[in-house]
Amino acid sequence: MAIVQEFAFQALQQGHTGVVKGTIEGPNESAVISKLKAQGLIPLQVEVKAKTGLHREITLPSLRKGVSSKSLALFARQMSALINAGLPLLRTLSILVEQTTDKKLRPVLTSVAGDIESGSSFSGALARHSDVFPPLVISIVRVGESGGFLGAALDSIAQNYQRETELHGKIRAATTYPLVVLVIAIIGVLSMVTFVVPVFANMFAGMGKALPLPTQILVNISHNMWWIIPTLIIVTLVAWIWWTRNRFTDRYRKTVDPIKLRMPVFGKLNTKIAVARFSRNLSMMLNAGVPIIEALSIVGQAANNWKIEEAVRDIQESIRAGKSFSVPLENARVFPPMVPQMVAVGEESGTLSDMLTSIADFYEDEVNTATEQLSSLIEPILIVGLGIVIGGMVISLYLPIFTLYADLANQSH
Repeated sequence: MAIVQEFAFQALQQGHTGVVKGTIEGPNESAVISKLKAQGLIPLQVEVKAKTGLHREITLPSLRKGVSSKSLALFARQMSALINAGLPLLRTLSILVEQTTDKKLRPVLTSVAGDIESGSSFSGALARHSDVFPPLVISIVRVGESGGFLGAALDSIAQNYQRETELHGKIRAATTYPLVVLVIAIIGVLSMVTFVVPVFANMFAGMGKALPLPTQILVNISHNMWWIIPTLIIVTLVAWIWWTRNRFTDRYRKTVDPIKLRMPVFGKLNTKIAVARFSRNLSMMLNAGVPIIEALSIVGQAANNWKIEEAVRDIQESIRAGKSFSVPLENARVFPPMVPQMVAVGEESGTLSDMLTSIADFYEDEVNTATEQLSSLIEPILIVGLGIVIGGMVISLYLPIFTLYADLANQSH
């Protein structure tokens, strides 16, 4: 039996100008959308009602220059629904400007509407804001405009970014809790070394005996915390500033991106994420009618990994020379063996986009499984690690007391 959930929705009532907001129950998003359409409403936004209190989802600030995948998915889905309902493009944009909650997106949509009023095409107006709308979105919108299926093109964009949002959400869910625990543990250990160890050190000073080596090391660290903590803070800030300024440079990506794919445990996960994104984006663009060379160029940029981009450039050269798609894919040594084999079958049978969709589905499922396993693996490792660190500190602090009792026992004999 399906679990009934409460959804918050925003919809446009046919024949009215205002946006209707409310809540509705249903087993899933598709069922809720069907209910709203049956009531004569055009769904603009449908999502599970946000939880409050201790059940509220933890969110972290984004480092993206543009808008999030979630905002792009919502924008494309709303535009698709309104255009398919027969609303003019400018009227659709004005509705989205009024109801969007993304502070980065609202002024951009206002500017896009102004450009269209001045005679620009929709894709041309979006292209003027390439920091917000990726080339992937602009290319598919351009094809949808020229082919007369803009609503369907926007719907495919919405589905693509919705899947990406769900994938990112699952990865965040698997990593946020361990990261929070790790940060709290580090703060706790530093606080213990800074404030608790000096109390024991003063007590040990009156014993008149040499301290055991582990205890002496801990006391020495405690005495030097006055410069260790400021140094850690400065080094962390400098590293953060350097990373934010250099993480998009070619030199940084050439060095770091291959390492991401070879890391223990995380390397396989990063590879699966990159393959799923590459396959999904390329399949969507081919289905939309984008020429394969142009599609590969855009998909390479969206891969977010230098090794994948390098492989895509080799694939483009191979196709320009009239050769196979699958051979350079295999030679790249980035993609798992299954990928070039399935692509070769798709090339031979003329079902390349369907094969790419199957690859994306498979690796997205693999990522879901891997993130769940990763979460279940990290938590016990963190607990054991914290137990070793804190237990070692406690034992080090009590070693002199144990030694003193042992000496007193020997003297009594």
